[in-house]
Amino acid sequence: MKKQTVAILLIAAAVTLGGCKKKAETEATEPATQQSVTETVEQPKPTVVEETESEALSGDRSYLTGEVVGEEQHNRRPFAVMMNNIINACPQAGIEKAGVVYEAPVEGGITRLMGIFEDVEGMEKIGAVRSCRTYYPMYAREFDAIYVHYGQAVYAVELLNSEDVNNISGLEYQEGAGQIYGYAGEDIFYRTSDRPAPHNCYTSGEALDNACTKLGYRRVHEEDFQQKYQFAADGETVTLDGGEAATIKPGYQVNSPWFEYRDGKYYRYQYGDEQIDELTGEQLTYTNIIFQLSPWENYDDHGYLNIDTISGGDAYYFTNGTYEKCTWRRESGDAPAKYYDENGDEIVLNQGKTWVCIIQDSYADAIVIE
Repeated sequence: MKKQTVAILLIAAAVTLGGCKKKAETEATEPATQQSVTETVEQPKPTVVEETESEALSGDRSYLTGEVVGEEQHNRRPFAVMMNNIINACPQAGIEKAGVVYEAPVEGGITRLMGIFEDVEGMEKIGAVRSCRTYYPMYAREFDAIYVHYGQAVYAVELLNSEDVNNISGLEYQEGAGQIYGYAGEDIFYRTSDRPAPHNCYTSGEALDNACTKLGYRRVHEEDFQQKYQFAADGETVTLDGGEAATIKPGYQVNSPWFEYRDGKYYRYQYGDEQIDELTGEQLTYTNIIFQLSPWENYDDHGYLNIDTISGGDAYYFTNGTYEKCTWRRESGDAPAKYYDENGDEIVLNQGKTWVCIIQDSYADAIVIE
């Protein structure tokens, strides 16, 4: 058992904008204002759900993709693995097997990824695994995921050590912060010799399973688990009415990523080239892309970000080469964030993998939709 219990809402408040005590800030943070988004679109079309012998969703479905899976995978808690995304750590290993990927900025303008995996059986190399920032465990909680990280910002220690987060940590102790819960031994992570530390830390599916056993974590969803996404029925394809979206860019400065739509998928690019999985050599592709705009501020003059995961804001949903503007909000601290269209209806995703870009709301004008 963890040594302390801290209610998740109290911790969330501490890492949300109103409750953050900052040492210093390198730049002023003002209330978010409406920003322009560069859009080059044709005449909007009405929302269409194309039907081909449509059938309601039935059977055991993935909570991440909406696709049919076995009963065991359907009920199993996923792993949310922090993954390095600087150019020296690319390509990542195993990322193409994540049903959902979160990308968010960290200090220095770089981004860090969190891959959410429902099935890690047989996966011998996952990573490179990197350290925690306060907002990532909150995103992991929306999927009831076991959070995997190697290191952490000092601001994340209280949350990681609370009863509300099940984490697997590569470090047992942090100077100035004390014990880090979730450490399960030196054999959970390993380093390779092809890259310098800290860009060479990996784990495996077997190691993660062993860590859960050692730490006594629950492995299946509870009966009151709330599914984050709603998916189109079999035989249906969602087409959105905001306009065409053949090329989309979230506006991150360092890796300068973009997605190109073709053949029914969004293909991922960054650092001027295709983003691939190290193990397959194949380019990463996704059915759904979400840009989630969030309030934020700095914790200190080192640039550590405090991104708001609670208050809600604007969002953009892309699928099938089309898009719509929407909003996101959470009904409570324990509930997952949901996305709603301009009519107030919850959005429906096409079945398949999803990539979520968390974007600082004051940089909304850097978004490009073409």
